Amino acid sequence: MSGQRRHIGVAERRARLAVGQRLVKGARAGSPEEVGGSLVALHGTDPASVYLAVGARLMDATRVVPEMERALYEDRTLIRMHGMRQTVFVFPTELVPVVHASTGLAVAARARAALVKDMARVGAPDARWLAEVETSTLAALARRGEATAAELAREEPRLREQFAYAPGKSYEGVHTVSSRLLRVLGAEGRVVRGRPLGSWTSTQFRWAAAPPCAELPVAEAQAELIRRWLAACGPATEADLKWWTGWKVSDVRRALGAVGAVTVSVDEGVAYVLADAVEPVAAVEPWAALLPGLDPTAMGWQERDWYCPPGLRPALFDRSGNIGPTVWWDGRIVGGWAQRPDGEIVWRLPAAEDGDRDAEGVGGEALDAIEAEADRLRSWMGATRVTPRFRTPLERELASD
Repeated sequence: MSGQRRHIGVAERRARLAVGQRLVKGARAGSPEEVGGSLVALHGTDPASVYLAVGARLMDATRVVPEMERALYEDRTLIRMHGMRQTVFVFPTELVPVVHASTGLAVAARARAALVKDMARVGAPDARWLAEVETSTLAALARRGEATAAELAREEPRLREQFAYAPGKSYEGVHTVSSRLLRVLGAEGRVVRGRPLGSWTSTQFRWAAAPPCAELPVAEAQAELIRRWLAACGPATEADLKWWTGWKVSDVRRALGAVGAVTVSVDEGVAYVLADAVEPVAAVEPWAALLPGLDPTAMGWQERDWYCPPGLRPALFDRSGNIGPTVWWDGRIVGGWAQRPDGEIVWRLPAAEDGDRDAEGVGGEALDAIEAEADRLRSWMGATRVTPRFRTPLERELASD
């Protein structure tokens, strides 16, 4: 693009978000695979969040649980694995080689080195011993198909070995070889999370051997991941990209060059879009959404003022920067929601209650649309109770009222 950079204002960014993140009704998806393909990665640290995020974007949300079970555990078209920033995500299976080469290899190398170092520091067995244990563990997993860490430890008792972590520090603790080793093997792309022990809200997973993974050059994989992410989330700043990927700035810049990203301007400064996404996009109809904690849209950018008013953040984020359940209206966060112990879905718009300017435009149409989304959520959650893994001030308050 020659000459002056095109400016993409907040209104257009919100319109792009509505369509790219499949939140406006006309852009909703027919399957979990369509959602995963559009969003690139679904935060998987909280298992329930994945289902809630997909349900918010499906045309028929009542099918979310069986359709997710099919995609994750029968067809394996979606895979739960470690990815960016050493975090567990759910990815489309086709993206596994891209994530592994672009991000997983570096994360895995650091995780393995840290494990060996932590064990050596307290006189635990060495790297040779660890190699023997992992070979035996992988063989046991191949025999069983899927297994929990406890089941694997019955076949390879050395997995039960414990060692002190950070002795003398305020955060010291005791780690087991099984928990740390399986995380390393997951980051290396050798194992993935299988079916949970309980329902779709369970945090206890079986492990399974990872599907075959083609080896890609790192630079090629990084370019493909950036291309996919910009298609879903552009425009984005360099800071957004560095934060989301966890890469070095030099890697981000190389990948941007490889995909031919075009510079535009946003309120925060210089940003990037793909070459076919420079032209203005049309406005979309107003829309509402109730998104879960750690939703990929709410956590999609580092610089969030254009969709998350600073005044709402203390109520919506925990101290570690994890966002809780949010209420959206027409491209921005306007409040939060929670589920009470009796199953009732409740929501609140703090800015509107306070007469804050951040609540401008949240009138009767918005309130009706938000309540309709709450009803849609109730329709498929039924008797299931969900408590976010990372609780936030507003969510706690609503859940206890």
